[in-house]
Amino acid sequence: MDTNQYVEVFLDESRDHLQAVNDHLLKLEKQPQEMSLVAEIFRSAHTLKGMAATMGYEEIASLTHKMENVLDLIRNNELQVTTEVIDVTFEAVEALEEMVASIAEGGDGKKDVSHLLAHLQKIETGETVAEESSENNQSQTTEMELDDYQSTVISQAKEQGYQAYNITIRLTADCMLKAARVFMVFEGLEEFGEVIQSVPAAEELEEEKFDQEFTVLLLSKHNETAIQERLHKVSELESVNISVLADLDNSASPSPNETESKESKQQDEKIEKEDNTAAETKQTTAPTQEKKPSTSKTIRVNIERIDSMMNLFEEMVIDRGRLEDLSKQLGNHELIETVEHMSRVSQDMQSMMLTMRMVPIEQVFNRFPRMVRGLAKDLEKDLELHISGADTELDRTVIDEIGDPLVHLIRNSIDHGIESPEKRKQQGKPVKGTLQLRAFHSGNHVMIEMEDDGAGINREKVIEKAIANGILSEDRAEKLSDEDVYDLILTSGFSTADKVSDISGRGVGLDVVRNKIESLGGHIFVESEPGHGSKFSIQLPLTLSILSTLLVTVSDETYAIPLSSIEETVALTNDQIMNVQQKPVMDFRGKVIPIVSLADVFEVPQEERTEKTDISVVVVKKGEKMTGLIVDSFIGQKEVVLKSLGNYLKDVYAISGATILGDGHVSLIIDPNALIK
Repeated sequence: MDTNQYVEVFLDESRDHLQAVNDHLLKLEKQPQEMSLVAEIFRSAHTLKGMAATMGYEEIASLTHKMENVLDLIRNNELQVTTEVIDVTFEAVEALEEMVASIAEGGDGKKDVSHLLAHLQKIETGETVAEESSENNQSQTTEMELDDYQSTVISQAKEQGYQAYNITIRLTADCMLKAARVFMVFEGLEEFGEVIQSVPAAEELEEEKFDQEFTVLLLSKHNETAIQERLHKVSELESVNISVLADLDNSASPSPNETESKESKQQDEKIEKEDNTAAETKQTTAPTQEKKPSTSKTIRVNIERIDSMMNLFEEMVIDRGRLEDLSKQLGNHELIETVEHMSRVSQDMQSMMLTMRMVPIEQVFNRFPRMVRGLAKDLEKDLELHISGADTELDRTVIDEIGDPLVHLIRNSIDHGIESPEKRKQQGKPVKGTLQLRAFHSGNHVMIEMEDDGAGINREKVIEKAIANGILSEDRAEKLSDEDVYDLILTSGFSTADKVSDISGRGVGLDVVRNKIESLGGHIFVESEPGHGSKFSIQLPLTLSILSTLLVTVSDETYAIPLSSIEETVALTNDQIMNVQQKPVMDFRGKVIPIVSLADVFEVPQEERTEKTDISVVVVKKGEKMTGLIVDSFIGQKEVVLKSLGNYLKDVYAISGATILGDGHVSLIIDPNALIK
């Protein structure tokens, strides 16, 4: 069967099931007695196993099958939910995600998961890590899973006089170069025969992805004593345990594949029986309810098709503006009515297409609970993540780009912000720290806030580091507000970390966060209260392609200012413009704000003319900062299509792009944030 046509469906559904497993695992860790969560995880794993087996992805099917076995023991009350079970299941989910990602990138979805299979097998058979590292240092031999080929090789080798040995080696606790010791062990063993398998796999041993112990399967004609003496010549080995592998009776015992197939069939029958029982119960409790055929109400559409449709519609928006201008010039009543109707219909189409591009931000948020759990464990911190507003929708383009900046912020907050449990206790805080991630709509924007209840930002320490790094002078430091000081941590090369760690503190990260967010047309604001925590607020546009703007004129030029940045438009007289430190300012609702002339900023040539009595000003806002932009006149509100200026003009000051107006002229779109800075 050609399964290529089903790959996209497999990938989509696999991601959904893995996310479901991930979410339910996090809940199960907090509620280990909740068997309904185990049942949901089991069902997702079972479905994923079936799909993977059908598509021919055997590694995925094998790993999910082992997960099923452990979960089945838990839901039948034969096994308790422990930290070990949760940890290894999370590790398995991570491996499955990597395999699915490999398939998505055109790979074969294969990954060496033998160590995970062995770990799950141990849990299934009742062995634990604690049993292995008993006080008398008698190391248990690791049970190896042999495939048909390896079993055949061992059987044929025994016929030729070879013996199969299970050898478990434990390194000393203070062993510094584990990979080097592993190499010396393998080198010694190969003098006596051939190593045909190891747990963990050889690649992981080379990368030191194991604790202190590993097991190898050796085919040799030498006796145990000779092998033992050779291995004792390798230093930093705590113990060497050699046992003869039991005889393999291929005729009497089924192969691993046959056993797995039999177990899988039994589980399928069990799940089918459960579903039938549930269906019978439902029919018994509601006999009068008619059973309606279920029909699908959704279709899967490739995002590239929606992007292409959006590009075509953007061209139509330009023509719509042209038609509106022409109808007003001609003054034909019927033409004006027709164009107005077309404008209403096209605006509805625009809203619908933008909605099609919208996806819930939970696609980004879903990856954070597991990440926070892992980081907290690595840093030995006790904290809890609260997520709200995950159903808030955002343009797909923005969703794809916002994940990495949020990862930076969360890692930074856990490393620098949240204190250790001991320190929190000394300060009279709850031992468990709190990290809050929330999203909500605010006008034409989406706000994402990340807040912690940690140590906050130390103003003096930030200023000290900024002066040391040459970012700030001592004279200017005294005049900075708290907001300006906190903003310094987003500058390039700045770090307050006392030492470099794997989590943060290399002086990179937060400046990348700001650059990425501003490239998306957004802004980031920092608030902090020393001793009580910090809050990072990110403001993002709902969509990046079509903007609502105010068109203004400066001499013969037309500029577009995004409505999302405009606070108000005002008309001033000459005597209302004041000077502070030789710079023009205005009084806006009791607050003095600076004003700049767009004609001066963009060096627009102006003809000699009489002094105007009224001066048109557009007040723009970024956070709490405001600036007045002096223009010649206001044209009115207009929805425009944002077009890039291309590579040659990508660094033009205070210009974010351009648009084509209805009369065919090009209008530059102003970036008010650059002017406010």
